[in-house]
This record gives sequence, C-alpha cells and structure tokens, in this order.
Amino acid sequence: MSSFKWLGFLRILGLGTVAANPVLAREQPAYKRAAKIYIPRFMRTGLAVSLGLVCLVALSGCTPIKVRLGMKVYLAKTPISSIAVSLPNSPGIAPGEKSPLVVVVTEPDGKVLQTEGAGHGKVLWKDLAVTPSVVTVNQKGIASFPHDPRKTEGQVGHVIITVPSHPDLRAELDIPVRYSYAFTANFSGGPGSDGMNGSDGMAGASGSMGSTDPNNPSAGGNGGNGTNGSDGGDGGNGGDAPPVQVRVTLRAGSHPLLQVSVSAAGKQKRYLVDPQGGSLTVRADGGPGGSGGRGGRGGQGGSGGIGSPSGSSGSNGSDGRNGFDGSPGKGGSITVTYDPQAKPYLGTIRLSNQGGPPPVFKEEPVPALW
Repeated sequence: MSSFKWLGFLRILGLGTVAANPVLAREQPAYKRAAKIYIPRFMRTGLAVSLGLVCLVALSGCTPIKVRLGMKVYLAKTPISSIAVSLPNSPGIAPGEKSPLVVVVTEPDGKVLQTEGAGHGKVLWKDLAVTPSVVTVNQKGIASFPHDPRKTEGQVGHVIITVPSHPDLRAELDIPVRYSYAFTANFSGGPGSDGMNGSDGMAGASGSMGSTDPNNPSAGGNGGNGTNGSDGGDGGNGGDAPPVQVRVTLRAGSHPLLQVSVSAAGKQKRYLVDPQGGSLTVRADGGPGGSGGRGGRGGQGGSGGIGSPSGSSGSNGSDGRNGFDGSPGKGGSITVTYDPQAKPYLGTIRLSNQGGPPPVFKEEPVPALW
C-alpha cells in the first residue's frame, strides 16, 4: 500500500496527520511536517492494535492472506492420500433445484479437510476440477438440474472430481433426479407499487427578541406557524392473475409418476411429480395492493420571542393524511383437465387462486404430454 493510501487510512482513524508514523512523516514535504498532532503514549498501543485489526479485516478477503492466516489451504502444497465427494443435503436433486456438493480430502496423517461453502472448510473449489454429466455444477460447487424434466427424465447425473496438482486422485458421485419434491408453478399477479411518503412541513420561524428591561420594555415577536405536511400517496392496485390451464396424465410403470403441464400468459411449464411424497402447487392469486405512503408531519410552530410581554408561539402545522393501500388484484381462473388414470392422485395437485372463481375440474383422456 502506498504512503498516501496509508495516510488516508490514518486520517480515517482520526490521527489527523502522520505525526504518529515517522516513516511517513519523512516522506512529506517540510511545510506539511511542521503541523503535527501530539498523541499521548498510552494511546499509541491501542491505535496500533486498531490499525492492525482494520488492515486484517480489509485484507482477509484475499486468498493469499487467508492461506497465510490458516483460513484456507492450497492443495498444491498439501499432501493428500484420498478424496471423496458427497451430496449431504439430500439423496438427489429435483428438476430446477440446486444442492451443494462437499469434497473431503484426507492427508496421510489422517487429518481431514473439507471444501469451502457448504463444507465450511479450507479447501478452495478453484483447486479442484469438476467434470459433470447431465447435472450442472458451478464454480462454488453448487449442483443443479434444468427445470424442464424432459432433459433429465430416465437419466442420472454424474460428477467426477479430480485434483490437478495430484493427478492420481479421483472421486465420483452419481446424483439421481428426484421427483418427490414440493414443486410450485406460480402465475400470481404482481404486487402494487407502494405510495410515496408525504413531505414534512416546514417549522415556523422564531419570533424576534423584545426587551425585558423595565425602563425600556418591548414586546417579543410572535413565532411563525408551521406549515402542513403533505398527504401520502395511495398504493397501487395489485395485478390480476391470468387464466391457468393444468393438464395431468399418468406415466405408468413400476413407480408411476404424474406428467403435468401448466400454461398461462403464453408460457408453459412441465413437471414430473412423484405421488408418493411429491406435490405440485399451482398459484394464480391476485397480487397484493401496495402500501399507502406515510403522511408528512406538520411543521413545528416557531417559539415566541422573549420580551415584555413575550410573543406568542406559532401553531403547529397539521400532519398529512396517510395514503390508502391499493386493492388486491383478482385471482385467475384455474381449469384442471385430468386423465381418468390420474384421478386417484389428484390430491397431489394443490390449487390457490385467492380473489378468483372456484377451480374447474374436467375428466377426459389426456395423452402423454411429451
């Protein structure tokens, strides 16, 4: 860090000048060195510790500093005897969902190190090479499947973890796609905008001073009245939800699954739902109304001037009216068309369209949706 940046650091800490640091003082022009602030001896130790802590916090975000402090390790400089990878939060990942991976490396002496992130460990993800198949893994070790079940149906995700600095080490993990998950298809209306707060009124001016001298009395001036606060703006109305079409059919097999498509506003979402533990909630609720803005506070009346007699204080301004909350939007209609084979599993499909008409159910043959 340059001397001028250190100077700024010292000034932020309230040192004012570089008098506490003779090295920096020598770098300053003579006319600047002339103006110094004396710092008592008993304060210098505390200031030095404070400065050290500030620097440590500022620099601890850098990987080299974290490694030096023992917060992280470089695998290239660490002996490793084995490596393993796991998906600790669940046995699989649902379409459209995410779950963190954790890699564990073991040193020859039995010491175990885990990856940063979900592993809360010292191993950097950038020191590992991840080769995924079907599943996607980002730079922080978060694995995910695409939302569309057609891209993963009948497949199993797989990851291979290697350590470039230790090419003899390798760990692999299968990640199944799970459908026993609480899916949600949300086509609810948007919330209304909140109203603007009113502006506060101006305070009244104080009255002019008079005189209380018994030989030359004069009245104090009256204080000015405070101005009124302005009214808060009304909240906007919530948006209406669109009509929603739900189609449900059964994908038969040793472990039957529901194929579901949900369409609204020109968009279509597809789901595979396991009736044994899974569900799909379809929402078409009206959007909530925006909150009304707060009315501005009235300005305080000015105080009367002191005199003989004293002036009267001005009256306070009136507070502005709070804005009205916006009205909620209307819920969208929901129509569920289901195949007769799917009827025993309709409890898996949950509907919510607050502010809308009752959902409609239609039973008729529904072919495979993909």
